[in-house]
Amino acid sequence: MHYRLFGRTGLYVSELCFGAMTFGGKGIYEPMGKTAQTEADRLVSLALDSGINFFDTSDVYSAGESETILGKALGARRKDVVLATKVRGSVGPGANQQGLSRAHIISSIDGSLKRLGTDWVDLYQIHGFDPVTPFDETLRAFDDIVRAGKVRYAGCSNLTCWQLAKANGIAERRGWTRFESLQAYYSIAGRDLERELVPLLNDERMGLMVWSPLAGGLLSGKYGRDGKGPEGSRRTTFDYPPVNKDRAFDCIDAMRKIADARGASVACIALTWLLAKPHVSTIIIGARNEEQLRDNLAATDLALDTSEVAELDRVSALPSEYPGWVIERLNSLGRAPKGAR
Repeated sequence: MHYRLFGRTGLYVSELCFGAMTFGGKGIYEPMGKTAQTEADRLVSLALDSGINFFDTSDVYSAGESETILGKALGARRKDVVLATKVRGSVGPGANQQGLSRAHIISSIDGSLKRLGTDWVDLYQIHGFDPVTPFDETLRAFDDIVRAGKVRYAGCSNLTCWQLAKANGIAERRGWTRFESLQAYYSIAGRDLERELVPLLNDERMGLMVWSPLAGGLLSGKYGRDGKGPEGSRRTTFDYPPVNKDRAFDCIDAMRKIADARGASVACIALTWLLAKPHVSTIIIGARNEEQLRDNLAATDLALDTSEVAELDRVSALPSEYPGWVIERLNSLGRAPKGAR
């Protein structure tokens, strides 16, 4: 296992992060997995023994059961890991049991700590944008729970570029805790965040946590262009995240050639391509069984050569979009004065 700096925090995290969304299997999260405590114990133990030191969950996954199962699975080894969870979604029937208000954040962190069986979480993330709560209120609440020792770092997920820039601008002006990381969808079949978010993350020295690196299992190589896949597989009942299927299967065809030559799975190649991107801090893997986990772990021992990366970059390239093509045009003209070095 290799470790990478997590933004500017000074923390080193494993390049694979174990995601616990598959734990529990209640409600809308049932298609993702129904991992019970015994199997979770086995998977978490294997992940720890393989060098994974980063674990991610959320208070809404299976109505909090994911946090409970993960906390028990970590047990005494919790002190050895970087533990992350999230707040934003509905955790009960009450009108104020959701969102990013101060009231909900203060209540939710205490609930998460209790379920996880810990006194603190290393990374507490907003799970998305709340249009009715100003960032000022959210960020002040986050600053307070950091100062109280319940949270060590703040992060965010699923924000647009302008939202993230605005939030951290407010935090800087007020001297509050800023977002140190972004958790976002990214895969060889979905490279949209490269347009605006990646330049911002690089400029602000923020960590990037990738969710759904296999596009909900589509990039496992187990699906045909007709959409048919293994019985009981996630994509057959829950077609998410949305992707351009034609481009995705072109990527799969290109990855399969490399996978066959390397004696690896298509999924392994998809993860290895992401690991070749310098802006990626860690990839969240959501293995539902030991076979999937071991296959994902194999990506850390495989490195693509420059020609393979170039081919996969080419086949997965985003279509040109304004103002990107204007910026590229202007940059190609250069602006250094004559004689400058």
